[in-house]
Amino acid sequence: MEYYQYYLMGIVLLPAILFAVIAQARVNSTFDKYSKVASSKNIPAYMVAEKMLEKKGIRDVVVKRVSGKLTDYYSDSEKVVALSEDIYSSSSISAIGVAMHEVGHAIQYAEGYKMIMVRNLMIRTSRISSILLWPLVVIGLIFNLAVVGGGLFGQICLWGGIGFFGISILLNLVTLPVEYNASNRAKELMEKEGILTKQETQSAAKVLNAAALTYVASLVVSIFYLVRFLLVVFLNSRRRD
Repeated sequence: MEYYQYYLMGIVLLPAILFAVIAQARVNSTFDKYSKVASSKNIPAYMVAEKMLEKKGIRDVVVKRVSGKLTDYYSDSEKVVALSEDIYSSSSISAIGVAMHEVGHAIQYAEGYKMIMVRNLMIRTSRISSILLWPLVVIGLIFNLAVVGGGLFGQICLWGGIGFFGISILLNLVTLPVEYNASNRAKELMEKEGILTKQETQSAAKVLNAAALTYVASLVVSIFYLVRFLLVVFLNSRRRD
């Protein structure tokens, strides 16, 4: 492969990487802005989460504190809404919004939301494909470039690896409606149940929308990586010809 082609491989990823950096910066700035604004009811996020879980009849899920910043998550296998140190005891608009987003995931499971079930299946499939992806791509490139008579086997390995990479793109694609749905549930509950005022809910929505953009960025990055893989295949195919 010529030197300019190596540069091309890097340039292809630049827009996606730039988008991901901007998305993450927006999350941090928006979260930090509203983490300094206390909600009018001044109730800690963990208490809000516990109250909403009880309100929705979800009594087998506990709320716990975890270390780190923005390391919040919901685990249905553990039946845990995990809130990070900067969220757990805070009554800020950012903290309430993030806590309610995780409660939204708990509600998805409780109500049997179909897309989260699809995502769980994709996660299990993606774990297997991630193990096979790089070995297949590397073997495919080696056979296509260096092994006499290894063209067919190399092509099978290479395209198999690319196919497995496509599974990660599907996972990112399926994740989008799951995350947006959890955020929409959070926004509805915050206003409907009087957790936040209408204006405060709009501010919390900005935090959740910024966080959702990072999932869009992940999808975009994975798509651009696929384009990069396809360019590698195309350029090496031309070299063999």
